[in-house]
Amino acid sequence: MKIRIQGIAAVAAKVPVLLVIVLAFILGYLLRGAVLPAPSLPSTDRHTQHVATTDTAWTCSMHPQIRQPRPGPCPICGMDLIPTEPVLEPVKSKPVKYACSMLCLPPMDRPGKCPVCGMDMVPVDVDDSEVEEPDAAAPKLTLSPKAQMLADIRLAPVERKFVSAEIRMVGKVEYDETRLGYLTAWVPGRLDRLYVDYTGIPVNKGEHMVYLYSPDLSTAQAELLHAIEAVKDLERSDISRIRDTARDDVEAARDKLRLLGLTEDQIDQIEQRGTPSDHMTIYAPMGGIVIDKNAVEGMYVETGTRIYTIADLSHVWVKLDAYESDLAWLRYGQEIEFHTEAYPGDTFTGKIAFIDPVLNTDTRTVKVRVNVENTDGRLKPGMFVRAVARSEVAAGGKVMDPHLAGKWICPMHPEIVKEEAVSCDLCGMPLVTAESLGYVSVDPSNAKAPLVIPASAPLVTGKRAVVYVALPDRPRTYEGREIMLGPRAGDYYLVRRGLREGELVVVNGNFKIDSAMQILARPSMMNPRGEEAHSGAGGSGGHRHD
Repeated sequence: MKIRIQGIAAVAAKVPVLLVIVLAFILGYLLRGAVLPAPSLPSTDRHTQHVATTDTAWTCSMHPQIRQPRPGPCPICGMDLIPTEPVLEPVKSKPVKYACSMLCLPPMDRPGKCPVCGMDMVPVDVDDSEVEEPDAAAPKLTLSPKAQMLADIRLAPVERKFVSAEIRMVGKVEYDETRLGYLTAWVPGRLDRLYVDYTGIPVNKGEHMVYLYSPDLSTAQAELLHAIEAVKDLERSDISRIRDTARDDVEAARDKLRLLGLTEDQIDQIEQRGTPSDHMTIYAPMGGIVIDKNAVEGMYVETGTRIYTIADLSHVWVKLDAYESDLAWLRYGQEIEFHTEAYPGDTFTGKIAFIDPVLNTDTRTVKVRVNVENTDGRLKPGMFVRAVARSEVAAGGKVMDPHLAGKWICPMHPEIVKEEAVSCDLCGMPLVTAESLGYVSVDPSNAKAPLVIPASAPLVTGKRAVVYVALPDRPRTYEGREIMLGPRAGDYYLVRRGLREGELVVVNGNFKIDSAMQILARPSMMNPRGEEAHSGAGGSGGHRHD
């Protein structure tokens, strides 16, 4: 018992020492928290500072979208939630700008989708005055040097110059309708012999084609012979009137045979023979190629039955399809160059002889007919061709042609060009001036050049055309201006109204400027009044991205 009391006393003696050690440890820990400085928080950029919030969120390692204020199981997978890092709340010292990573637009004040490419806008380090927003009533935009570089702005002057329009067309070679001939039966009868057995045979004018049997022909020949006999019998008559009447009957019988298709030589042979014949030979009315054979031997025909079709291929037509937008540069008498699949590298030429006054509503094209000489016969009807017309454009959209300035042209045959007002050598029609057909009335060297801008300068909508003009008194400032365009000639547009010679227009980056104007609710290409469009969240400047 004595020994147990002594052990307890020894332990009691050590308790104050242990208590002192524990108290010292607690005091040292508290003093360390008060003396050591708080660790500095990381900064994401030089414009933003961050402070830690007192609340700690708990999340799931498999489902990071879960955020809860206290620990527990994940409501999706049941795993224990883990604490996240302290939430950093940004404290902005300067406004943050947002730009597209593809550099479609200058930096903007709001995040969201890029109106041009649809990508997310990302924060960028820019100056405070990257884009200056001028008065909303004026469609102007001023860019900083950095925004100017990002937008890749390029300018071109509005100038007066002669431009060339190149019109490309496609079409086919066809027969010249004015050089088609038909061999028909002028009397009813039977085809006893066809001397041309198949199509494609070339024939010359006057060659025999058909041997025809016709009883009507025999009757007409008998009338002629009787009239000739009557004249001989009345030669000794004292009444001149009767002799004249008999001679008139002979001429009438001859005319009847001519109308039945007999030639003068055939009629002379009948008179010399003195007997009628019930057969006749029909000769080719023209030279060319037999392109159609509509009858066979032994076939009975009526008056007017077509037996052969003959085409003169020494002169052909090329019919081209021209779009309605190209009609401004096409003129009667204009020279056309074309190529064929059959002869690669060979260039053929012809002149426009007809422009169809009616538009094909299915293809939105107009037929343009070109007259082409084909003396060597290389062009075959049905060949596919690719053609091009080149027009030198003067002021007012007039076409210049130095070969036709001050000349006179036949309205039916464009190849007939004269120095003075005379008649056409082919058809006898009076010639007309080249000016009446749309050509310039003076020498092209003295013609006035049109006002033009590059084709990439205007932003063209259905009814409007907008260009952005660089203001000379304000650097990097661009003004939107609605203009009236004329037709397009190659790489240029003719300007009817809205621009002056010497002004600088934006030819590259104009769509980026216009997009910025739309985002800022300024007047733009698609929104001439500058009304701010209503859109959902995302700050996409009125553009919807599904």
